[in-house]
Amino acid sequence: MSIQLPYQLYSISDQAVTLDFGGPISLETNNKVHTLVGSLQKNILPGITDIIPAYNSVTVVYDYMAVYQAQLTNENILPVYKIIEDWIEINLSEASIENKDDKKEIIIPVCYDKSVGVDIEFVAKSHALSIEQVIELHTAKTYRVFMNGFLPGFAYMGIVDPAIQTPRHEVPRPFVSAGSVGIAGVQTGIYPCNSPGGWQIIGKTPLSLIDENDQLLLTPGSLVKFNAISLLSFEKLIKQ
Repeated sequence: MSIQLPYQLYSISDQAVTLDFGGPISLETNNKVHTLVGSLQKNILPGITDIIPAYNSVTVVYDYMAVYQAQLTNENILPVYKIIEDWIEINLSEASIENKDDKKEIIIPVCYDKSVGVDIEFVAKSHALSIEQVIELHTAKTYRVFMNGFLPGFAYMGIVDPAIQTPRHEVPRPFVSAGSVGIAGVQTGIYPCNSPGGWQIIGKTPLSLIDENDQLLLTPGSLVKFNAISLLSFEKLIKQ
């Protein structure tokens, strides 16, 4: 099935074009985003320097002169922005949406103890749930990484079960430690490094999200499953 969804296509600079599907955050739209990204990467155009997926959009960054020079042998010379827009729209019309994710789930161990999940009690009380129920609901789903942003390696994931969706703090904390797992509305995420932050912190993972070669564990399109571990197991893993 090809991608069939209203969209806007517009230049954001003389070296970048964005295709925006619009609408609220949803798995359906984000699936279309990653389908288009996959098609663009497969049929890469000379001069393209980056393809950036977001919740509901794809931004293509290009080297203006490289794109222009690549078409000099053509009979008809087109404006560079027209070349880019045509390339995006051709891939949009030809890309096929897969009905299922074939990526392997990345298992993230998380300690939900109140000593590291400093907001888990608040989240539970806000929804008239027990802490155990919050943990069960948070670990029950497989999450899609919509995009990376805010911090290098910070993966925005969803969709959080409506029963535990909780808004950010009105006033962010000045310090949230690396590995903290939080909820913000329909999304969940992991802080890759020490940082200020306003998400509701319900747990912490001992895993590092960025390796020694600066490679990210979680990238757009990744599938993530959280696995609850004890405080003792967390402390052992954090020392390794």
